[in-house]
Amino acid sequence: MTESKKTEMSRLSLLMQLESMARDSESIKALQFMIVNETRHLLSYRQAFLLATDTVNSNKYRLNSASSIAIVDRNAPFVNWLESCVNQLHKDSNMEEIRSFDASSCPDELKEEWKEYSLPYVLWCPLVLADGTKLGGIWLARETAWTDNEISLFSRLCNTYAHAWYALKGKEKLKKSPHYERLILGSVLFIIISFFIIPVRISALAPVEVVANAPAIVSAPMDGVIADVVVDANSMVRKDTILLKYEDTGLRNKYEVAEKTLAVAVAEFRKASQEAFRDVQSNAKVALLKAQVELSRAESQYAMDLLEQVEVKAQRDGLLIYSEKSDWIGRPVQVGEQIMQIADPNKVKLRINLPVDDAIFLKKGADVKIFLDVDPLSSLPGVVTHTSYEASLTPEGVLAYKIDAEFSDDREIRRIGLQGTAKLYEEKVSLFYYLFRRPISALRQFLGV
Repeated sequence: MTESKKTEMSRLSLLMQLESMARDSESIKALQFMIVNETRHLLSYRQAFLLATDTVNSNKYRLNSASSIAIVDRNAPFVNWLESCVNQLHKDSNMEEIRSFDASSCPDELKEEWKEYSLPYVLWCPLVLADGTKLGGIWLARETAWTDNEISLFSRLCNTYAHAWYALKGKEKLKKSPHYERLILGSVLFIIISFFIIPVRISALAPVEVVANAPAIVSAPMDGVIADVVVDANSMVRKDTILLKYEDTGLRNKYEVAEKTLAVAVAEFRKASQEAFRDVQSNAKVALLKAQVELSRAESQYAMDLLEQVEVKAQRDGLLIYSEKSDWIGRPVQVGEQIMQIADPNKVKLRINLPVDDAIFLKKGADVKIFLDVDPLSSLPGVVTHTSYEASLTPEGVLAYKIDAEFSDDREIRRIGLQGTAKLYEEKVSLFYYLFRRPISALRQFLGV
């Protein structure tokens, strides 16, 4: 057997293998991938592109697959050029039959880009069925001209590709049988109806903290600087226990000055009173000096009252709650500023900050589930006891409603300061409202209706 016959037999064997692979493809995507990548076993080429016809306009081609590329970038300049070139050639010449061409056949407005985007010689073969139905076309490019033998083999192979493509399209249509479509339609209708029939309890999540219930507030009795905090945080204290001390240097000096001023005023008043028996003019000064004595005595009493408040004492027994000593020692405070709390550790409540964006209408007695960070796997039941009408900013800068709640079971009382997440429940609503409440709210705010 001569070398040429061996080569011819080898090509026929490869042709049959490719035809078999095309018929065995499980999907159109798999077939298209096989066309642009496996055809090179039969024909030598550098680039292969598969273009499919538009579903609306069969005379318009769109790049679908490319050799050695998994995904085609629709925004790439080459893609726009190739589609424009094929569509323009289809209008100007016969592109419904297999043909080879080079840059001279390219439209004038696209010739300058030919050298950049394509190799010199191109073989084009449309994928057309016997009844004239156009499925697409294959664009092969390389550096050497195409021979008649190659063109004949490729034409035969493209007929097989077209029939395999058409068969796979019919197979996919069979999957969408009338029973299948009715099942899908019924499922969609069931879901839509369920949106308006199935009741769901609407809920919202918000941060929660265990806080003291009705604690005694320890506030600054006067303006000044805190010199020392005597009792450690989270300690049990008794009534009248000294909690903190003010810096008293200035207060003691003011008290001593007021005492001396009072002593001088009393001495002058007594001297004027004695001289009033002998001198009429001295008698006129007695009333003025008496008023000066009263004023000095009031100033002395005020200085003494301030000095007595240098030591701040506990108003009742309980647990002392504040941040840290270092936060307060040496810190200037203003009268009325909250410094500490004294709470009963057995009387606690839940403080919930519900963000305005997640707000739901809550009534007194609404159910709450508490998930504390120390035990995230279990929940604790609770009920709402109070809700604020106005929203305020939290320390984190979030606009939220303050909600108070309490544990449903006294045995579930937890330590003051624990934090977690609360799930608040409202009345039952439709599933549609439950799912689309926030999108509808956002849409109304955007449209202003």
